[in-house]
Amino acid sequence: MGAGHSHKLYRHGHSPVHELPAHCKLVAVFCFVLVVVSTPREAVWAFGLYAVLLATVAAVARVPAGYLLRRLLIEIPFVAFALLMPFVVPGEQVSFLGLSLSVPGLWGAWNILAKGTLGVAASVILASTTELRSLLLGLQRLRLPPLLVQIASFMIRYGDVIADEMRRMSIARRSRGFEAKGVRHWGVLAKSAGALFIRSYERGERVHLAMVSRGYTGTMPVIDEVTASRAQWSYAAALPVTALAVCLLGWTL
Repeated sequence: MGAGHSHKLYRHGHSPVHELPAHCKLVAVFCFVLVVVSTPREAVWAFGLYAVLLATVAAVARVPAGYLLRRLLIEIPFVAFALLMPFVVPGEQVSFLGLSLSVPGLWGAWNILAKGTLGVAASVILASTTELRSLLLGLQRLRLPPLLVQIASFMIRYGDVIADEMRRMSIARRSRGFEAKGVRHWGVLAKSAGALFIRSYERGERVHLAMVSRGYTGTMPVIDEVTASRAQWSYAAALPVTALAVCLLGWTL
């Protein structure tokens, strides 16, 4: 698999977390999120400990807190949805600052906010310490369906190309005096979207023919095979194993 594009979330560094193989980090984050989702929402203290665990990992990876918090803004739509739940979910009501709030809605909002925020934070730390190319190689190493890995690879490779094509089309429209100011211009934008789809489809056909002519048989060659030692697996397992202990304690209390 050839070199991939860099992405804005990745922060170049030489921390122990950066040096872990990508497939180890993928398994660790997946298991951690699974444990977080399995934790009862009433164990509020457990989610606090999960946050401390992630903060420790971020500190070891030298990911600044401000950087991490800014990337968490991606979950704002989920926050907005959670904030509505105390007002729309039926059940026992409580009064707070003159507002009548649903108790099941409050618990539901807390459940979404706590688990969603921890999952997004773990994903941001993973993306901040792992290059896209390494993530794809890690997925391939974990024996995910090759077709899905290749689709993700091409999406990453050609996403910038398609965005560039869209930018050039926008410049061409503006250079001819076009400005989208209302519903009556939606037809022009729809035609532009159709033209972009056709160009992208034709580009995909040309790329596929070029790959077949160079010996492509349905799988991408792996140039460097990355393996993980037992020590690296143990290091990566520290996060989900500690989280699992907290989760089990939360179920017993």
